[in-house]
Amino acid sequence: MTKLFGWLVLASVGLSSVAFAQNPHVLFETTKGDIEVELFEKEAPATVANFLSYTKKGHYDGTVFHRVIADFVVQGGGMTAEMKEKPTDDPIANEAGNGLKNERMTLSMARTPAPHSATSQFYINLKYNRSLDRRFSQDNFGYCVFGKVVKGEEVVDQIAKSKTGRVKGNSDVPLEPIMVKRAMILEKAVGASPQKDPSEKEKTEKDK
Repeated sequence: MTKLFGWLVLASVGLSSVAFAQNPHVLFETTKGDIEVELFEKEAPATVANFLSYTKKGHYDGTVFHRVIADFVVQGGGMTAEMKEKPTDDPIANEAGNGLKNERMTLSMARTPAPHSATSQFYINLKYNRSLDRRFSQDNFGYCVFGKVVKGEEVVDQIAKSKTGRVKGNSDVPLEPIMVKRAMILEKAVGASPQKDPSEKEKTEKDK
């Protein structure tokens, strides 16, 4: 079962190369080329820990980008080439109140309509999807941004051009499977610290 509008709806993240921080990096080796992402551990600690846990366990190896919507998002992290959903750990808390936005090439968690339902699936924004940001979302929770593509933007753009259709009850599926051959954690590298939206404020526990 695919979850994008149920699992997807994005926010946007503005990044500045002025400030620097040591952040985890993950490399996806795909059948279209390599994609390297930087993870914002300080801004989304639980989400990043969850993502790294799945990576360490090899969960993403052999999955496909199972949902591609041009000028919107590329989604993956949970389905095999046979369109079977892989088992996951328990859902995590939604950290979309971290002030980051769903801008182009940011990495965010996919989820169902339930705010705190994200597990392993993620998406990459192909443009600034403001409606997925917490402050502009219809459900007042939004979708958590927790990283950004730092190498391989051209690979993501190539995936975004894939011809899609309906496959085994799922829509927007690339007709030519685009597989993650392997996902690996790289040594921490110096990267750009994310620039937060100053008008975005954290919600208290009672709001969750």
